Amino acid sequence: MIDRIDNTFRKLRENNRAALITFLTAGDPSISTTLKIIKKLPKAGADLIELGMPFSDPMADGPTIQKSYNRALENGTKIIKIFNMVKFFRKDDSYTPIILMGYYNPIFKYGVDKFIENARKNGIDGVLIVDLPSESDKKIEKKFYNSKLKFIKLTTPTTNSLRLKKIISKTTGFLYYVSITGITGAKINSFKHIEESYKRLKKIAKLPFVVGFGIDTPEKANKVARYADGVVVGSAIIKQIENNKNNDNQIIKNVLKLTKQYSKKIKTAKLGEK
Repeated sequence: MIDRIDNTFRKLRENNRAALITFLTAGDPSISTTLKIIKKLPKAGADLIELGMPFSDPMADGPTIQKSYNRALENGTKIIKIFNMVKFFRKDDSYTPIILMGYYNPIFKYGVDKFIENARKNGIDGVLIVDLPSESDKKIEKKFYNSKLKFIKLTTPTTNSLRLKKIISKTTGFLYYVSITGITGAKINSFKHIEESYKRLKKIAKLPFVVGFGIDTPEKANKVARYADGVVVGSAIIKQIENNKNNDNQIIKNVLKLTKQYSKKIKTAKLGEK
């Protein structure tokens, strides 16, 4: 299995810049439109692609992504359809990492073993399960570790050092830092804690440090990228889909335009730059 995530971060590190990670809900407004978008995202500047697996009770997500999940569920989006979509994506793109982000309930219903097998088979590189804490069922965690899928974990501004070390010990691929103590779509008002958390992590781990939640403008992405190995943009992209949900061509055009704007700003930020 190609280690696309490690390869991507290594190349970006050589160029002293952060990754742009774009988040979309798979199936919003449709699976076919999501596929069209993700096929074009790498050329627009996305270094990694994160796909949300829609769920009816997304507790960590704000109104924008909740509505996006509802639209995808109404369209009949299921895990098997997401796998098939990624399989088609992989016919033309064998290098851009794809990460699935979501909640444990749909994975449990689908079957953990079957989920892992099909994720690997269809070209998924990593999984982030939002509501699976570090103290979760060790059997489940072991299955993911043995699968060679990257098992990405979350940390927050309030995570203490002892818990952070525990989370890091169970994380592969990269560590996802939730930049705000709230839901997706909220806004970052201060960047100091990101800088401090980045420095704290780098003292105890070599994992890439990725920041998400609240990065609602390219200018904020530029500031975050100075103290992060990756920047996740989600709600800003989803809003483009919501605002043009009856016009697929406009959705694609706007999402790619926004991605280029974020990419340009991130590329001008250098790690450690004030």
